[in-house]
Amino acid sequence: MKIEMHVNGRPVSGEVEGRTLLVDFIRHDLRLTGTHVGCDTTQCGACTIHMDGAPVKSCSVLAVEAQGAQITTIEGMANADGSMSAMQQAFQDCHGLQCGYCTPGMVMAATALLKETPKPSEAEIRHYLEGNICRCTGYHNIVKAVQSASGQDVTPVAAE
Repeated sequence: MKIEMHVNGRPVSGEVEGRTLLVDFIRHDLRLTGTHVGCDTTQCGACTIHMDGAPVKSCSVLAVEAQGAQITTIEGMANADGSMSAMQQAFQDCHGLQCGYCTPGMVMAATALLKETPKPSEAEIRHYLEGNICRCTGYHNIVKAVQSASGQDVTPVAAE
C-alpha cells in the first residue's frame, strides 16, 4: 500500500504492507531511529510520537492509519536553529535521563502535557506520564524537568 504523510514538517511517502506498524515505518523506512521500540504492546511509551498534534504510541498504530497525518518525532522537536527544545534542555539540565532509552517518548509525552496544561502540578505530571515507563531514574528528575520546561522554579537534583 502506498502511504503519504508529513513527518517533522516534510512530506514523505512509502510502500508498506497493511500490517506495518507506524513505529517500524518511522524507524526502518524513514531511518528516524530516535523513536524507540520498547515493548510492542503500548505499555512502555518509548515509541511516543505526535500524530496530528496528539501523543500517540506508534507501536499501536498501523502505518496506513497515518495516511495524510502530520507526524512529529523526537528528531522534529529541536528548535529551527538546531538547538534543543525547552523540554529537551530541561531533561538535560535536570538530569531527567540515565540510559536515555525512554527519553524520546518521555519528551514527546511531556511536551504534549504542557500544551494541555501549561503549568502542571507534580501530581498532574506523574499522572500524565503513567503510560511511559523509565527503568532507571525513579521519575523524580523527570518530573523536575517537566516543571522546569513549564517555567516553574525548580532546583535541579544533581546527577548521582
